[in-house]
This record gives sequence, structure tokens and C-alpha cells, in this order.
Amino acid sequence: MEGTASLPLLANIVWHTLTGPQSRFSTGTTSARRYARGFSPVIAFAESSRPDFPALAPYCAIGEHFYCGGWAGPGPVPAGWSLDADTFAHQMVWAAGVPMRDAGFTPVRLGPQHATKMLDLVASAPPGPFAERTIELGEYYGVFDGDRLVAMAGERMQAGVLREISGVCTHPDYQGRGHARRLVETLVRLQLARGQLPFLHVMHGNDGARRIYERAGFRLHQDLVVRVVTRTG
Repeated sequence: MEGTASLPLLANIVWHTLTGPQSRFSTGTTSARRYARGFSPVIAFAESSRPDFPALAPYCAIGEHFYCGGWAGPGPVPAGWSLDADTFAHQMVWAAGVPMRDAGFTPVRLGPQHATKMLDLVASAPPGPFAERTIELGEYYGVFDGDRLVAMAGERMQAGVLREISGVCTHPDYQGRGHARRLVETLVRLQLARGQLPFLHVMHGNDGARRIYERAGFRLHQDLVVRVVTRTG
């Protein structure tokens, strides 16, 4: 199956995304790349075990923070950079059929006109690396209470038939109502209809979200080291 053939890309999915389908949203060199400013603050290296930070440095401003996945090799952080966090994420892949549609659930397709509301929601319920132009990386859907955006989910990385579900968050006042699950299922149906294989990341310690995704139909593929670094000059 083509989906199975694409699974090895998950080991360095950011690199395959930034040098492949989303190269127009990235900047860098043949050994190190980042999402362009305004998109998610995520970086990647051609050889994740030997990250070429000197090649990336000219494309990063002093004080910028970045997420780096898959970099698990030995050695200290090079001069000009600081290590702010060293953890891991559960990388999960869809392993079920097409989820049933909830006839009473009608999410709103989000667009640039919703950017301010999306950033307000992210500030109250951070889903991970997200910025003002992240919405350009895929389709996003949300739930509103009146004029207030209270939950959202969308798409980010892509390589082969793999398509990431990302930016999943619900305002604390509206959690426990199933908004996130229904939004994720909306995206899963959309991606499966395209012939894509949905995947997502759950940070270590977020056991509640992991259980929700497992009940929905996602299965653990692997755990990836995730480090947060800052360009210090």
C-alpha cells in the first residue's frame, strides 16, 4: 500500500515536508531548513542525527525559538544556540476506517479573516507551534459560540500520502464537549477521501489527548525526540 510505503518519511517528516510539498513555505539550504517567518517555528535537517546548525543560522533571527523533531544524536548544542526543552512526542497514524459523520455538527471553514480569532484561541489553549500564517498550510475548521472561536483543528505537514492534523485546541471554558474530536474526525474524512493517510503528534505528558486519539482510531507509530532551541547569536 502507498500509505505503508510512506511511513519511513515520518522519521524526518519535517525535512521531507520542507523540501517537498511545502518547500515554497520554507527557507534554508540543502542541509538545514525552516518554515519561513510567519509560519510554524519548526526547523529540520537533512541528517537529523548530525544537525547542521551553522548552515541554518543565517536564516534565523537572534531570539527566535524553534521546535526541532527527530534530533536525537549525541553532542552539545553548538555555539550561538541554547537548548530550552528536551522532550518527546508521540507520533500517531490513522489505523481505522472512515469515521461516521455527526449530522448535528457543522464546523466553519476558517480563512484569513479569522486569523485574529485563531491567535486569540491559541493564546488561551496553546496547541504547539503556531503562527499567523500557519493557516495557509492546509484546511482549518472551527467551532464558534456566537462570534467567539472556541475550538479549531487543521492541517500542517505533508509528505508522500502523509497529511498531518495539527493546531487542535479548545478554549478551557468549552472543553469536554467533544469539539476537538469532531473537528479531527472532519479532517480525517477529508484526508481519507483524498487518498491521504492522517497522522498527528501528541506531546509527552498529554495523556488525555493521546487516549482521545486512540479511541478515535489513531495508533502509536513511534516516539520522536522534540527539542526547543533558541538562536542566541
